[in-house]
Amino acid sequence: MSLYAPSVPAVGAASLDRRLLLGGALALGALPLGACSGPIAVDIAAGGAARLAAAAQHQLGVTRAYDSGYRVLAYPGGDVPRATGVCCDVVIRAARDGLGVDLQQKVHEDMTAAFGAYPSHRLWGLSKPDANIDHRRVPNLEVWFARQGAQLWRATKAVDGAAFPGPLRTGDILTWRSGRGRPHIGLVSRGGRNPMIIHNMGSGVMQHGLWPMAVLQRAAGHYRWPTPR
Repeated sequence: MSLYAPSVPAVGAASLDRRLLLGGALALGALPLGACSGPIAVDIAAGGAARLAAAAQHQLGVTRAYDSGYRVLAYPGGDVPRATGVCCDVVIRAARDGLGVDLQQKVHEDMTAAFGAYPSHRLWGLSKPDANIDHRRVPNLEVWFARQGAQLWRATKAVDGAAFPGPLRTGDILTWRSGRGRPHIGLVSRGGRNPMIIHNMGSGVMQHGLWPMAVLQRAAGHYRWPTPR
């Protein structure tokens, strides 16, 4: 059993558009972490979402690999070694480190109460929750965020991966789909007119501007961390 591994389309060599050039480098894993941004200033006094973004940046230079293999995890608080992981682990670790929220436990409890609301049977043939992997799958996180009232937007048609219609704030959570429909998730580490994202797309945790995602992915969902209730 494995998680979805991001898939990216081939980039044509005929175009010299800088977005395509950088997008192709990212897609091929040719852009090393050092060519992207290092940690940037985040005002953690701004609240929980800012702490989420700040915690995600602590993964830069630590998580240097991508491993989509199924692992048996401790519960609660289970994790694979921090040197590796998948895209969901960036969000999961940021939530634990920055907010003290265990998404493994939160998702498992909600799936235990409302398994039919999640796509686990339809997509993976599961008949009951699996705390080892449920929280590490993007479609499950999308459902969990929506059920917490955190969904701001959900795509109903093809939208390029940098064209989220609403304003992006630091700490927002974004999801995408590749050309083959494979899901991906990341965090906004800087909002505003020139947003930056932090994610693991296959070569470890990296941070860069949003615009290369216009080449690599289609925008799928926009979420803002739910207010505790």
